[in-house]
Amino acid sequence: MLKKIYRSIPIFYMSILTGSAVAQEAPGLVYPVTQKTDTVDDYHGTKVPDPYRWLEDDHSEATKAWVQEQNKVTQAYLAKIPFREAIRQRLSTLWNYPKTGAPFREGDYFYFYKNDGLQNQAVLYRRKGLEGTPEVFLDPNKLSATGTTALGGIEFSKDHQYAAYLLSSAGSDWQQAFVMNVATKEPTTDKLDWIKFSGISWKGNGFYYSRYDAPDEQNRLSKKNEFHKVYYHKLGTPQEQDELVYVDKEHPLRNAGVSVTEDERFLILHTSEGTSGGEIQYRDLQDASQKDFKILIKGFDYEPDVIDNVGGKLLVRTNHDAPNYKIVLIDPQHPEKEHWQTVVAEKPEVLVSAGTGGGYLFASYLKDAAEEIYRYDYKKAPGKVTEQAVSLPGIGTISGFSGKMNDKFLFYSFTSFTTPGTIYKYDIASGQSTLYNKPVVQFNPEEYETKQVFFNSKDGAKVPIFLSYKKGIQLDGNNPVLLYGYGGFNIPMTPGFNVSNLFFMEHGGIYAVVNLRGGSEYGEAWHKAGMLEHKQNVFDDFIGAAEYLVKEKYTQPSRIAIRGGSNGGLLIGACMTQRPDLFKVALPAVGVMDMLRYQKFTIGWAWVVEYGSSDKPEQFNYLIKYSPLHNLKPGTAYPATLVTTADHDDRVVPAHSFKFAATLQAAQKGPNPTLIRIETQAGHGAGKPTSKQIDEATDVWAFTMYNLGMSMK
Repeated sequence: MLKKIYRSIPIFYMSILTGSAVAQEAPGLVYPVTQKTDTVDDYHGTKVPDPYRWLEDDHSEATKAWVQEQNKVTQAYLAKIPFREAIRQRLSTLWNYPKTGAPFREGDYFYFYKNDGLQNQAVLYRRKGLEGTPEVFLDPNKLSATGTTALGGIEFSKDHQYAAYLLSSAGSDWQQAFVMNVATKEPTTDKLDWIKFSGISWKGNGFYYSRYDAPDEQNRLSKKNEFHKVYYHKLGTPQEQDELVYVDKEHPLRNAGVSVTEDERFLILHTSEGTSGGEIQYRDLQDASQKDFKILIKGFDYEPDVIDNVGGKLLVRTNHDAPNYKIVLIDPQHPEKEHWQTVVAEKPEVLVSAGTGGGYLFASYLKDAAEEIYRYDYKKAPGKVTEQAVSLPGIGTISGFSGKMNDKFLFYSFTSFTTPGTIYKYDIASGQSTLYNKPVVQFNPEEYETKQVFFNSKDGAKVPIFLSYKKGIQLDGNNPVLLYGYGGFNIPMTPGFNVSNLFFMEHGGIYAVVNLRGGSEYGEAWHKAGMLEHKQNVFDDFIGAAEYLVKEKYTQPSRIAIRGGSNGGLLIGACMTQRPDLFKVALPAVGVMDMLRYQKFTIGWAWVVEYGSSDKPEQFNYLIKYSPLHNLKPGTAYPATLVTTADHDDRVVPAHSFKFAATLQAAQKGPNPTLIRIETQAGHGAGKPTSKQIDEATDVWAFTMYNLGMSMK
């Protein structure tokens, strides 16, 4: 049990927060004073001070003043970097190219997203057939003057008369749903609030969605989210009349979402207690007698997801008795495991996703973190299903390969570290791909290369790194390196194009992505080796990658910058506190820095299955050992650090970064700057407008290059 000893901040402290006294000073830098209080928590007999607890209140005048003063110091530092504006200009040039998403068919139209170059948000277009003239269907840029309203997803009714779409504002996870008449593009009167972690799934003249009860305005960006509910909304009715379809009153900390199969026969309910493990329930909508959900797969030990149905049976991807996943056919009338029929058996490579389109099943596998696609005629009897490899344009990452049952062709997007998203058209009958859309970026991809290397981590595990750079690089130990990683939540780091990273490579840098344990690159065993009490493996892998690059003469510690966001921000915080001597620059973004209190805010409780909780003595004992906030030691020379966060981040609340930055400024010894950049009207990252992305990239690269001793060439 956690006992709290807390005293509020006296009002007079607010006037001191903007003072000019020095907590610790780098040359030319004077940090604002961050007042300490005597807050102490007792964790199972261990007393842990939390002197900056007051920064968790993002609505207080004291916190607002602190944010303003920190941003002033950061911007003053960045403004003195001589090539900052040159960076902005080059980034703007690189960013300014048309970015087009893969088309998808709805009725007589093909829809696709496109950003002309520097638009804040991508616009949704449509054309009648593939040869029709494109027209704007929905332009989120017109919904806010600042470009901070983002389209979070859109779904069309089965008769294609209506489209329901989700909008978020200023980067928040909270969303609103609206409905549009497809023919006229006019909005209906439907408007739904307080939607979060939800999709939209149509059935008849309405749709299903998930939401929470309305929070109080004061705490809507930080309060713990409880009792996720599923509703059905009938078109033309007020939200107050929506039908409550599902709520678990005994388990407030569970997420719930539903989807309807393409033929509208099954309503699938997926519930989870966190980011790992799920339970599947269903309703057969053709069976009028079935009013309640029935269990298909009892949770929460495995990761099942329903792909589609084959008549009265359900096609499911699962890692039950298959750490690398398999696909099985389950009869809801006999859902016991002994009745499952294997459609696609487990392979040595991990099956990361699967979808249907054109009457076939398309499965995506990872081989050393690069994707491979296979096609299966899944409607044949299990045991007679044939497999066909899809020829891809290279080693990279694929998105797409899903569509309607009667589609004659599908689209997919291919990308790599040096290839921007390129669209291909896949013909169902021939199984052949043809180039559909290739973007033109102001760089020559032939000047760059990517290679994959492997090293042995601290415990002997073989870990891959993708290295991308300009051809002709010299292994003289003097190359600047940006080392990037994530390492958690079963998420793989696969090759992807980013103009911001290209800029770094353009100026002689090596962009290095480490496939850390905790991800799904090698299946569930790889994931479990980097979670809970094994989380230190992730940090050891990242540190080992840096040591390998130094050993092999790619670089040296004074030329290494490390970067990661969210769970990757935790990675950076842990590694810079464990090995401050190994890195010159640290860039933790929207990071989970307080491992003892993260579960108390918004959706943080869902991460307990990945991290553990300080509420349990045995888990507290390993969390305290690596929690970035609690492992900063006064009088230590830490890397030059630029912490980045945003005021509307309600995924990883900014208090994590606030408290970490304040503690780091007080602990830092030596000349390296320790700054925090706090974006306004932005959140965890999704939906961030292009203008803000360029602003942030400019500041991050200016800080990084300046402190690595680089210059604009």
